[in-house]
Amino acid sequence: MRVIVCGGDGFCGWPTALHLSVRGHDVAIVDSLARRQWDVELGTQSLLPIASLEERLQRWEELTGRQVRVHVGDLTDAEWLAGVLRAERPEGIVHFAEQRSAPYSMIDRQHAVFTQVNNVVGTLNLLYGIKEIVPTAHLVKLGTMGEYGTPNIDIEEGYIEIHHKGRSDVLPYPKQPGSMYHLSKVHDSHNIHFCCRTWGLAATDLNQGVVYGVQTAETAMDPLLWNRFDTDDVFGTALNRFVAEAATGHDLTVYGAGGQTRGWIQIRDTVRCIELALLHPARPGEFRVFNQFTEQFSVLELAQRVAAVAPSLGLTVRIAHLPNPRVEREAHYYNAAHTALVGLGLEPHRLDDHLLRELLTLAVQHQDRIVPAKLLPRVSWR
Repeated sequence: MRVIVCGGDGFCGWPTALHLSVRGHDVAIVDSLARRQWDVELGTQSLLPIASLEERLQRWEELTGRQVRVHVGDLTDAEWLAGVLRAERPEGIVHFAEQRSAPYSMIDRQHAVFTQVNNVVGTLNLLYGIKEIVPTAHLVKLGTMGEYGTPNIDIEEGYIEIHHKGRSDVLPYPKQPGSMYHLSKVHDSHNIHFCCRTWGLAATDLNQGVVYGVQTAETAMDPLLWNRFDTDDVFGTALNRFVAEAATGHDLTVYGAGGQTRGWIQIRDTVRCIELALLHPARPGEFRVFNQFTEQFSVLELAQRVAAVAPSLGLTVRIAHLPNPRVEREAHYYNAAHTALVGLGLEPHRLDDHLLRELLTLAVQHQDRIVPAKLLPRVSWR
């Protein structure tokens, strides 16, 4: 099918675009290239050097014979976006094009405002563009498990059956977002749900867990196709930070007690989930929600896993507990449903020692690109 991947130069978007392209879909990338500028702003860089988008796409065409078109621009520019939709006439739209870091959104007022305006307005422009230009296109939107927070009940996939004073209904699952970024994703979900109900659009909201791993079969084909690998305190996930700290002889920095538990998913499974959602689209008027993760880990469990594997590479590490810069529960119940994508055919990859050694090896090989001062938390929620 004809597919636009918004945010197709990013950590999830780039491997998704290649995954869809190699499987015969007609793919176009839309990206503002803002993520590369945030590295400059924060004084950090990807652990793996990443080529320019032009170099990436040229190398992809050389290796596979498949062309991926590119449109450089911003979803907050409604007229520009409308022009892209008219030119491409997509049947499927994958939307990764948002500021995705909770710490970045909590730096100060300006970063909070930017995150919410960028994410919410960009998504609204896309919804209006779909309504007016490609009303039958299926929107696959990346949400986040962070929309739910950590309630003391099981987390369902988007909806929950409520019984109250003798009456019952199936309603959107209550949201308890933990940052200005997560709040923007909640606003997105409400806006998309409204547009599906009101205009008959078809959308799948993928509430994704934390993504780990770095390469897919396609990005590993050539150094010019390598994927981004963030290790800093703002864009790097806990697992990425632990890997970078182990490689550089730094203590593994667990925030607080480390009992914070979340859903996790490999990047190889992320790209497969996107494809499955596209191949099995929502119905017109349907706002479908899938919880996109495969395993649950606490922060401390991940640190312990890294510490157990590191000696096999000659690395000696310790675990250190730092004051938590975030406002969050450090011990809590967490049990989230995630059966829909498996029902569509997802065969999950699990976190194992082999992958941890692979990540640690990459970090050791490229440790000169790690900025030690950027591993420690610089952003406070308070």
